Amino acid sequence: MTIEISPEDVLVVVDMQYDFLPGGSLAVAGGDEIVPLINTLGRHFGNVVLTQDWHPAEHVSFASQHDGKAPFETIELDYGTQVLWPDHCVWGTPGAELSRELALPHAQLIIRKGYNRLIDSYSGFQEADRQTLTGLAGYLNERDVGRLFLVGLATDFCVAWTAIDGAAAGYDVTVIEDATRAIDNAGSLGQAWADMADAGVARIMSKDILG
Repeated sequence: MTIEISPEDVLVVVDMQYDFLPGGSLAVAGGDEIVPLINTLGRHFGNVVLTQDWHPAEHVSFASQHDGKAPFETIELDYGTQVLWPDHCVWGTPGAELSRELALPHAQLIIRKGYNRLIDSYSGFQEADRQTLTGLAGYLNERDVGRLFLVGLATDFCVAWTAIDGAAAGYDVTVIEDATRAIDNAGSLGQAWADMADAGVARIMSKDILG
C-alpha cells in the first residue's frame, strides 16, 4: 500500500555534502547513488529542509586536533564519548558544500550544525551536549507541519540522531532506508536501527511512497 504524502509533510535531507560523498574526506560508500532518488522523492513533498555539517578547522571532533589519536578512535569530552573523525565539512571549503546534483529548488531551510568548536552535532535538532538547540524544532512548530521523512547521510549517525530527536520532540518520523547510506563502524548501523526502533521511528523503502 502506497503512503500518501500530504501537503504538510516534510522531507528532511541530511548532510548531502561533498566530504561525505565518494572522494570526500569522510566518504560514505554509495553516498552518491542516492542523489537521484532523493531528487525523485523531493518532487512529492511541498516542504523540504536540509541539514549541513559546518565545522571550524579546529573542531574538537577532528582526530587531527588530538595528539596520538587516529580517526574512529574515541575520547571523553564534557558531554560524553566522542568519535574522532577525519577533518571534514570545514566551513568555506568545497567539501562542506551541498551536492550540486541535488535538484531541490523548493527547499525552504538549511540548518547548519557543528559550528561550535567544542561541541559536535550529529542531530539536526540539537548538538551533542543535548542542550544546545539548532532551531529546527522551532521552525517546524511555527510552520505547523505534519510527518517528517528522513533521507541522506549517514544512516547510523546524523540521520539516526536527527530521527530520534525528532521523535522525542513529538513528530511522527520515518526514515526512507534506501535513500540513506551508512558508515557502519563497529556495528554502528545495527545499533542505530535498534535505537531508532526503540524511539518509535518508522522504517520504509522509497517504493512505499513512489509505488
